[in-house]
Amino acid sequence: MTEAIAVFDVGKTNKKIMIFDGHLKILDRRFRHFESEVVDGVELEPIEAVREWLFATLRELAAEFTITALGITTHGASVVTLNGDGEIACPVVSYTHVPDEGLHDRFFQAVGSRNDLQRQTATAELKPLINPAKLLYFTRETWPERFATVKSVLFLPQYFGYLLTGATAADYTYIGCHTYLWDYGAWTWSHVADTLGIRGALPEKPSRSWETIGTVSAAAAEATGIGTEVPVTVGIHDSNASLLPYLLKKRGEDFLLNSTGTWCVAMNPGPGGAGMDATFAEEEIGKTVFFNISAFGKPVKTSILMGGQEFETYTDILKRIHGTDVLPDFNKSLYQRVIDQRQHFIIPGVLPGTGQFPDSRARIVDAGREYDLEEVRSGTVVPPLFQDLPAAYAALNLSLALQSKVALQRIGITPGMAIFTEGGFRHNLDYNVLLAAFLDDNPVYLTGVEEATSLGAAITAIAARDGEEPMAYESLFEIETFPVRPESFRGLNEYEDAFLKLI
Repeated sequence: MTEAIAVFDVGKTNKKIMIFDGHLKILDRRFRHFESEVVDGVELEPIEAVREWLFATLRELAAEFTITALGITTHGASVVTLNGDGEIACPVVSYTHVPDEGLHDRFFQAVGSRNDLQRQTATAELKPLINPAKLLYFTRETWPERFATVKSVLFLPQYFGYLLTGATAADYTYIGCHTYLWDYGAWTWSHVADTLGIRGALPEKPSRSWETIGTVSAAAAEATGIGTEVPVTVGIHDSNASLLPYLLKKRGEDFLLNSTGTWCVAMNPGPGGAGMDATFAEEEIGKTVFFNISAFGKPVKTSILMGGQEFETYTDILKRIHGTDVLPDFNKSLYQRVIDQRQHFIIPGVLPGTGQFPDSRARIVDAGREYDLEEVRSGTVVPPLFQDLPAAYAALNLSLALQSKVALQRIGITPGMAIFTEGGFRHNLDYNVLLAAFLDDNPVYLTGVEEATSLGAAITAIAARDGEEPMAYESLFEIETFPVRPESFRGLNEYEDAFLKLI
């Protein structure tokens, strides 16, 4: 059988198992969609169903390939607690669960002010429960007796590593990702871990993403058909996995990665990709800008927005209204008309408390009249703009491009710095043309990288197997880039001003 690397790539709803050969070419892939569960009014991750699918699918793939290493990458906002018997202690809360509004204030009253914590932990407040420390605080408040039994706190990549190996660990990319749990100055767990009473449940020292958490346990080998000699990586946060191939191929270059999907994550790895000083200008305090830690342990300035969810939410509404699955082609003259009129706007944000405008209320502004997203989504009202599919689609892409412009500005874009857009929005011509027009001092490129997150995790898996550093595999892959030709539009600044005033 063909030797292969397996990668478990965990998105919020879509889970993937990708199979790569030794040259980082994709040989096979399996997908499964999982929705959150609601139990007693709390939105939970379907963690047991995911485990069952993972093990069953690995068994199918192990019958076709000789799997020599396993890499793990997951989204950045889930925590699993274990009791003394190694079983899940508390329900695994979904970061999209909306707690009572007072929860946020109670959290900061307990651990310190938002602004001080942003400075110390390089973390911005992200709602609903996207900050793992706040999610743990909610868990402790909701199930205090069960929380008292917690002996280990595992971030999501390491939980799946634990299922496969029986070992526990933590990695820098996940703990440095808007958790409130890592003190960037002291380079250790923050005082928030003490306030939550979990410092003893966390590994003393995190690992690098390409180190092994262990080899496949006898129990996991029996369940999956994978050999007990196979190493499993300690795991990597998904945005950092997407960034890793660029850190290898663009070493020494100044660039920004615009990684798009449900979450659009803009990342600045610093001069030449060598990291940044994890500090904030005073005007950045309180804004949705924070730092990640790259696979190489370097601070990466980051900003996020739920671009993919905004796009899907509004296009679903438009498709329903117009009875079509076909979205309009790019039409420059239509965009110019919408820009000139400055009457049609789609205002973020679909998930309250997130993105670059966390206090913004999702709505459509149509010739001065406002329509709340929920009344439009429910079908209670149809704004006149939404009866014109091309114009409404234009307003949506203008909104997304402007949100991305703000996100890129907040991570330190400078004239001439290249922007690489990867992920789902690579296929949205309108968005990319508009982004290039709004940022006409910067070259914008689309990339040909397929499954960048899984590719980054596969690199860590090969490195773990061979005992090498990721740089050893730079020659195994290429990043093909395609320049976006910006169109010239009159009045972009005026449209942007009007958009920002509405927010």
